[in-house]
Order: sequence, then structure tokens, then C-alpha cells
Amino acid sequence: MAKTSGSGYEYGKLYRSEDKVYPREVKGRFATLRRVAMFVLLGVFYGGPWLIWEGRQAILFDLPARKFYIFGMTLWPQDFVYLALLLIILAVSLFFFTAIAGRLWCGYACPQTVWTEAFTWIEMAIEGDRNKRMKLDKAPWTLTKIRKKALKQFCWITLALFTGFSFVAYFTPVRPLAADLVNMEANSWTVFWLLFYGFATYVNAGFMREQVCKYMCPYARFQGAMFDHDTLIITYDEERGEPRGSRRRGSDAQAQGLGDCVDCTMCVQVCPTGIDIREGLQYECIACAACIDACDTVMDKVGSPRGLIRYSTERALEHKSYRLIRPRTIVYTGILVVLLASMVSSIALRKPAIMDIIRDRNTLYRDVGREGIENSFTVRIVNKHNVDHEYKLSVSGLEGIELRTDSRIAVAGESVVTVPVSVTVPHEHAAGGNVISFELTSIDGSDITVIEESRFRGPTESY
Repeated sequence: MAKTSGSGYEYGKLYRSEDKVYPREVKGRFATLRRVAMFVLLGVFYGGPWLIWEGRQAILFDLPARKFYIFGMTLWPQDFVYLALLLIILAVSLFFFTAIAGRLWCGYACPQTVWTEAFTWIEMAIEGDRNKRMKLDKAPWTLTKIRKKALKQFCWITLALFTGFSFVAYFTPVRPLAADLVNMEANSWTVFWLLFYGFATYVNAGFMREQVCKYMCPYARFQGAMFDHDTLIITYDEERGEPRGSRRRGSDAQAQGLGDCVDCTMCVQVCPTGIDIREGLQYECIACAACIDACDTVMDKVGSPRGLIRYSTERALEHKSYRLIRPRTIVYTGILVVLLASMVSSIALRKPAIMDIIRDRNTLYRDVGREGIENSFTVRIVNKHNVDHEYKLSVSGLEGIELRTDSRIAVAGESVVTVPVSVTVPHEHAAGGNVISFELTSIDGSDITVIEESRFRGPTESY
């Protein structure tokens, strides 16, 4: 409550506590779709680290080795541009699908929604439906209440810890990780991150729930910039539903001067964020469609047609035709096509080997007598394949140029080899500053060729 100081200045609390939301269990086509999405997404997340591909964990982000394994592809630090490109594609995809279908991501696929759905399902299975949960929370502590609360917390904590374990398993090989945890040999950082992400899941999905969507998620704040009159949103048909009022089943609502809404508040009771969709579009709405299932069920009971609350658009509510193809969808589609084509083509044309040429910074050149002028380089070869390769190194660009090093280089799979090499050029052709080319060619039938340029320094160069 706000108070007034002696000077007349009004001040109040910076934080307003929210009443706990007890969402009612609802059945319907969207509830089923949401439940299926939960099991599929959680199954992919929990099962991902256990997949084996070509004898190795299919998905592993090995940060100490600075390698990302994604099924049969290995990404090195030089390939992190693909990660940046992927993040851009995901961001544009979010804009694209939001412009078309609103917050479907929030309602069906957002991690906060998915884990909250799982935690709520556990809570309902143990404590009962909405009324039983409300009654249990208000009841004094008894053995029955302690048993139910303890069982719920045990299940929550178990799921949260398994979530933390699964998350860490994407960065540490899962089988050694499981063995280390069972034998209590895991290092402190592994245990820390497991507990950290487990605790974050436990708090966000078990307690904060809708508070994350309403106050912490930035997406709810800028979604309005991506909406237009043709964006699919959950709407209440005010023209059909008002004025609200209860009535007997089978009675003529129009004769009583009432709309189709019976004011049962079921749409509010099933909402996971506790809003009333009849008050219009609100940023707290995550488009989960629980209110649609609840309202359709009520409409079936009172004998009215479904769709009082439905997925629709503002243009459709104004009795205008829906437009899928419009400027923003065209722009988003074009950007997505370009980004996806760029990523696919760059991955397809990605070189399976990398060669870096590093000059000797201590000595520009050496006069080696009759053999001419010598330059020293360090050649660094990265074999991105998971199989061994043997290469032949050659140099060209100046007449009489010669590589004074063993030209055959073997590199193990997913390894880096650094080789010092010397290049000589006869005196008469050793003018400094000329461009020379190093060519690395596989000699094991794998058809790999990499060419890199450098400069040859000589005594005739002016500085």
C-alpha cells in the first residue's frame, strides 16, 4: 500500500507479490498437442547425449579440445562462423513464425513452458486437481500433507538433477560422466554446473513458472513489434460472447439478451499465467491454447458452437480476408532463404583440411651460398576428418624455388601437425616481396587440395 510522507511525497513498494496460480487440468486437442510436444522435446533433450554416431557421442561440444561434434561433422574454432550463422537463422526464424503464428514457440516449444508443463504434471499427479491443490496448501500440516509435499519435492529434485546431468553431458562425454558421478570421482566444476542447471530448472519450473514469462522473458516485451493485423493470435470473440451471463442448458441466450459466454471463468482457471483472455490480447499470453480447449468444452455442454475463444487474427475479427503473403513475411522469407542457402553451401564446400603458413619472425632471410636465399616458415596443418590422411607439400611462384624439407606429411584424424619448412630460391630470382604459393595435396586417394599464399623475402627488397 502506498504511503505519504510529511512532505506530501507518495511512495510505495517496489515489489508486488503475486498470488500463486493454480492452473486447472484441461483436456482437448491443443492440450494433447502440448503434451506430445513436451514428451518429444524432453525425449530429444534427455536422449541426445546417449546417441552414438560412428563410434562417438553424436552431439558433443568438447570445449577443452575446442571441437564441436554434431553427428558426422566436426566443427573447429575456424568453423565457429557456422554457429553465429545458425543463431542468426534461429532469430530470423523466430521473427518469421511470430509474424505468421504469434507466440506458438512460447506455448509449445519454449524450455520454460516445456519444463513447467512437466513439473505441473508431476504436481497434479501427486496433489490432485486444482481445487485439491488449493485446499492442500491452505490446510494445516499433517502426515498426509507432508507425505504429498515430500514426494512432490523428491520427484521435482530428481527431474531437475537429471536435467542438469543431461545438460552437462552435452559438454562432457556422457558415459564417463555417469561413471564418475556413480563412483564419486567427478571434478568440482562438473558437479558445480550439474547442480547449477539443476537448481535453475527446479526454481524456474517448480516455483517461478509464469513469473519468468511475465517479468523475465524479453520476448514478451518486443513481440508487439512483430505482430500485425494478420498475425495468428488467441482471441475472444467479443461480438459473439457479450454480454456475459449464466443460463440454463438449452435455454435461448438471445431471448435473455445474453451472448454465448456463460462467464464460468474456466478460461481463467486453466491459464498457466493467470490472465483473462476476454480482456483482449495481453503480453502475458503465451498462446498455449488451454483457454480454447476449456471454452470449447463448455460450449459443448451448453449446446453452443465452438470457437468463442479461438486462434484467429484481428483482421478476421473485423470480417476481412486473411493475408498470408504480405511485406514482412516476404522479407523474412527472403532473408531465411539466403541465410539457409549460404549455410548449406558453405558447409558443403567446407575444406576438410586447413593449412596456415607462418613466417619465421626472427630472420627475414638467410644467404646459404650456392643454394641461394633461404626463407623459413612454419606450416600448420589441421585435418578435420576423423580418419588419417597423408599429404604432399609443394611450393611454387618463383623460378628455381625449392622446398628443403620432407614433402610427405602424415596427419592423424582430427589432429593438428606443425612442420618447420625451408624454401630456397637462386640468387638471381630471389627478389624480395614476391608472392609464393604452398600447395597441400593428399596422396592417399582422398582428393584434398589446399593452397595458401605467402611472401618470399630477399636481399634486394627495399624497406
